[in-house]
Amino acid sequence: MDSFELNKIVGAVLGTCLVLLVSNMTAKAIFRAEPAPDSTVVAAKSAEPTGAPQGTPAPSEPIEKLLQTASIDKGATAAKKCATCHAFEKGGPNRTGPNLFGVVDRARAAVPGFNYSAAMKAAGGSWGIEELNAFIASPKGTVPGTAMSFAGIPKDGERADLIAYLRSLSDQAAPQPGPPPTASN
Repeated sequence: MDSFELNKIVGAVLGTCLVLLVSNMTAKAIFRAEPAPDSTVVAAKSAEPTGAPQGTPAPSEPIEKLLQTASIDKGATAAKKCATCHAFEKGGPNRTGPNLFGVVDRARAAVPGFNYSAAMKAAGGSWGIEELNAFIASPKGTVPGTAMSFAGIPKDGERADLIAYLRSLSDQAAPQPGPPPTASN
């Protein structure tokens, strides 16, 4: 084997390694994997009931208070996580999930032409701010059996921004909630 053949072989191996390296770096830049929740963690039972639906994290601050400082622009950015399955424009199509234009204060399972899961149909009620906050935090914890596979948004501020954005997507935007009631002694 002469040196020209050896150079071709080494060049092919190095070229392949370079293509794999660039592909890996590109994939990491495009797709950011979030760590899977640790399934071995066991939650301790609280001595006091929280009143929140089972499986939903207790919010650190009331959503009404968070909405007072929420950013619609940041909410539009947070909504990009939802855009794979949901449309946001008026009259937009249903995708894997229903169109979210006008979702705030809309009855649950009410978008015409969308095939909701039996659990969502049975949940009833409407998508008020509190209900949206709980559902966005933990869809499967709030409506067990929902077909929505999204894990949820754990950060209170990000959920508030997203809800502020969703409130803005309406022919008549829902009124800004007032400050939460204070406990009087």
